[in-house]
Amino acid sequence: MVIHRAGDERAAPEPPSELSRWAGISGLSRRDVLRLGGAGLAGLAAAGGLSGCAAVPAPAPANAARSKGGIYSHGGTGGSLKDTLNPHFPVTNPDIARCLNLYEPLLRWNAKYEIEPAIAQSVRVEGGALAWTVRLRQGVEFHNGKTVTAEDVMHSLAVITDPKKTAPGGVQLAEVLDLKNSKIIDPRTIRLTLKTPYAILDQLLAEYTVGIIPSDFDLAKPIGTGPFKYEQFVPGQLSRFLRYDNYWDTPAYVDELYIYDFADDAAKVNALLAGQVQSVDNLPTYLTKTIAEQGASALVSESGAWIPFTMRVDVAPYSDVRVRQALRLIVDRQQMIDQALNGYGFLGNDLYAPFDPAYAKDLPQRQQDLEQAKSLLKAAGQSDLSIELVTSTAVGAGGVESANLFVDQARGAGVKVRLTKADPNTFYGERYLSWNFAQDFWATRNYLPQVASSTLKTAAYNETHFNDPKFAALIAQATRETDEAKRAQLQRDAQQIEFDTGGYIIWGFKRQVDAYSNLVTGLKPNRYLPCDSFGFKHASFVS
Repeated sequence: MVIHRAGDERAAPEPPSELSRWAGISGLSRRDVLRLGGAGLAGLAAAGGLSGCAAVPAPAPANAARSKGGIYSHGGTGGSLKDTLNPHFPVTNPDIARCLNLYEPLLRWNAKYEIEPAIAQSVRVEGGALAWTVRLRQGVEFHNGKTVTAEDVMHSLAVITDPKKTAPGGVQLAEVLDLKNSKIIDPRTIRLTLKTPYAILDQLLAEYTVGIIPSDFDLAKPIGTGPFKYEQFVPGQLSRFLRYDNYWDTPAYVDELYIYDFADDAAKVNALLAGQVQSVDNLPTYLTKTIAEQGASALVSESGAWIPFTMRVDVAPYSDVRVRQALRLIVDRQQMIDQALNGYGFLGNDLYAPFDPAYAKDLPQRQQDLEQAKSLLKAAGQSDLSIELVTSTAVGAGGVESANLFVDQARGAGVKVRLTKADPNTFYGERYLSWNFAQDFWATRNYLPQVASSTLKTAAYNETHFNDPKFAALIAQATRETDEAKRAQLQRDAQQIEFDTGGYIIWGFKRQVDAYSNLVTGLKPNRYLPCDSFGFKHASFVS
């Protein structure tokens, strides 16, 4: 569901310029910036970006004086006419950025990817993981001034786990929460009863897809507890937010926040260099030096983010495990890291969650083996395999680049790959999750929450259509296990199944590379999500 405010039919306003002197440096209007996107990023890099005679600002020092106020604009990668302000159904980067600034979960992941309190002051496990007690932080307000209460939390959890429209972050919660027998102890305390022991409920409650909303929530006038409050929304174009001065945590520095959709990387980067936006997520990595010469800086974060190739295991030829294994063996993983990510990444082994303590590091690193790939394809009767790979700029930096590399690498095994580059509206449209062979993007997660999101039959984003009963049984057992060592072994056994028969090709994990203007400061590296987990409350203009 998308919401239009009255009057949104008018043309989107120009992104506010950072400072007037940037206009003198670039001499570009937003129309010029968007037009330049057609020239392509290769041309931008070769030309050294948007050149000018005036000196460009150097990066602000760590102790730079910070000013309050101003209008901050961010260029988000992707977005479409299906953009949403629904806190529980974000898909694209602009969706996620909007939700993280409007709404908040009970707990949150910090920059080191550690759980910390958010709206909840504490979340405590009890009774062998059959019950959890949530104690709310005192004085947290929604944007209408109403104090968050236990009733709002119970309402939010009911909405998220609604069987008629279960949110992506609520699929696993719906399986374990027994809301009928859960109780409000007092206005700030809830005792959550579970249907079955679940030892990592705190990890689910920390996901950005479980934002807390008031019991009278109206998507036409969305209200949350985040650092910014809703002002305007034009799906496929932009969203505008105002600082919420009564925010329970440190209020934002800037007065207003704009988030713009950019389907084209060149337009996005040119907008940054022209001062039309102050930050962009998913900077093409080969432009890090170019933007440094043009008044912007790269923001590089160690992350567990990944851009997999996704094979539907229920559709031929990918339903044959020999074909899936052959395609995995076709990939030159280091080449993809070196060229698609320009070295900003580390090797993947067809498994996710590299920061999870139970990550199966002991499994042998899968490497390119074209002869073995040919042998497997021959055994599967697919020696002349011809397939389509669907990609899009919407999956972020490294997506289309790695897809192009896969086409070249596949030729070495005699596989013909037809590459289809879909626009974001199509790629994340009606056919999303049904592509036979495609790509996607995922942020940092621990193993069991990621499984709940993508790899179980019931997962909201089971793009590979993986459905292995033994695997599901191991995961169910692991989520009930309170002994960390035993749970780690169960996860290791589950990862072995995915390594042997899964539908993902996970060639690497990328260092998250975003970019920001040298006229702003405050954004820091973050393991979880791009642009300091879209933490624009931290950003300010340099005095």
